[in-house]
Amino acid sequence: LIIHTRDAEDDTFAILADEMAKGTFPALIHCFTASAEFGEKVLELGLTISLSGIVTFKNAKALQEVAMTVPEDRLLIETDSPFLAPVPHRGQVCEPAYVADTAAFIANLRRMDTQDLAEQTTANFARLFQKAGL
Repeated sequence: LIIHTRDAEDDTFAILADEMAKGTFPALIHCFTASAEFGEKVLELGLTISLSGIVTFKNAKALQEVAMTVPEDRLLIETDSPFLAPVPHRGQVCEPAYVADTAAFIANLRRMDTQDLAEQTTANFARLFQKAGL
């Protein structure tokens, strides 16, 4: 299940918690921009958090804090093409290749090698989307 939620954290969490109580299922919060508190709650439910180019914006300090604290095995990185191009491409049409810029930014925040982060997030994707056949 892929969830895109904006300004509906309480409702989203209530629905997820209710459904997860019936049985767990793989799910992620796409283009995560919510609070750290919401992030912690969905992580407790077993969800994965996916970050887009927004994390590279200078006014995204709270989201950068989230990027530093999401467990390594519960993190994905995305582009949300054609929207939300990361710095240094902000304001342009976003392309899938720009995920490398977002990954490098997050790796720097987390003080880790970009290649290591890429390998980890690829493994996370393969685990979450098993039918992709990676």
